[in-house]
Amino acid sequence: MLDGWQPYPFREFVLKIHSRCDLACDYCYLYAMADHSWRSQPRRMSPAIARQAAARIGEHARRHHLDEITVILHGGEPLLAGMDLITEVVAAVRAATGPGVAVHSHVQTNGVRLDEAFLTLFSRLGIRVGISLDGDQAAQDRHRRFANGRGSHAAVSAGLALLSSPRYRHLYSGLLCVADLRNDPLATYEALLESGPPQVDFLLPHGTWDEPPPGRDADPALTPYADWLIAVFDAWYPRPRTHIRLFAEIVRTLLGGTSSAETTGLAPTSVVVVETSGALEQVDTLKAAFHGASRTGLHILRDSFDDALLLPEIATRQMGLRGLCAHCQQCRIRLVCGGGLYAHRYRAGTGFANPSVYCPDLMRLIDHIRQTVQADINERLAGRAGSLV
Repeated sequence: MLDGWQPYPFREFVLKIHSRCDLACDYCYLYAMADHSWRSQPRRMSPAIARQAAARIGEHARRHHLDEITVILHGGEPLLAGMDLITEVVAAVRAATGPGVAVHSHVQTNGVRLDEAFLTLFSRLGIRVGISLDGDQAAQDRHRRFANGRGSHAAVSAGLALLSSPRYRHLYSGLLCVADLRNDPLATYEALLESGPPQVDFLLPHGTWDEPPPGRDADPALTPYADWLIAVFDAWYPRPRTHIRLFAEIVRTLLGGTSSAETTGLAPTSVVVVETSGALEQVDTLKAAFHGASRTGLHILRDSFDDALLLPEIATRQMGLRGLCAHCQQCRIRLVCGGGLYAHRYRAGTGFANPSVYCPDLMRLIDHIRQTVQADINERLAGRAGSLV
């Protein structure tokens, strides 16, 4: 072990059961950014690879005495894999892990194919469903379109209406929304609330120092994404109408807790990806950095998840503060920011040993949340009612 570091077992297994998508979103890190490895991936995970992945998950859970794990069916668009494969994957993982391991199964979908048949299956299998939605029709259709240019809002709204209905609401895990500076933040927030999501996860558009995200100017005095998110935070914080993961995790880490999100804090990474080919990879958002950034050279047919844990690139992301660049190690918000999302730190020549390209925005957002929460704490200590969440 390196200087006392010990591997932290994987607890979240992302299974890429289909490598293509029925949307052509122009900001997609899989299809529209630096990595083009999807072109050489099998379209659909084979039953043999699915069974071997399940066996490896069971092996890992037993070796590390895990009592619960999360399995995320992902893509591409996972619903393209079909009901039979989805059923086989979930059943195989549960059989391989045994009754002593709670398997939390999720599917992350664009929602355009979500219908009664899929939801009936998910209800039977106990699969929770997350949907990607960027806001109202104008916001959604700005980026999340079909290949022919037609917007996806109508199709997603139909699937979301079913998912949020009383019959299937127990399956609804939440929404993913990519922030866009051209969309009004409060209108976006209100549009997301219409289906009563149990959770909303706001994501920053993927970018690097070499390919900055839209509107992320080199001037550190400008914080457009923080300003956008702060508008939502200020509407959310006094009277939360849903759980907003980004804000809640920042508050948690400010108060001394450990973040469960990859975007904040210094908790060791516990996510591993199995591609449709059976290749073991790091978290797939790394594909935004450069071609091959997520590759490990390992394969589910010959290698275990423990083999992946010992890779230097995985170890670096499990070493907490020591895994950050020198600049971040000295930063006053390092324990809360955690350097930001790993993919957003990339710069040619120095790799990931950099602050996030969103560093000014993260500093501004975290400071604003800290000041707001501190004022609330002061109110409580003075015996006055506050709105601390």
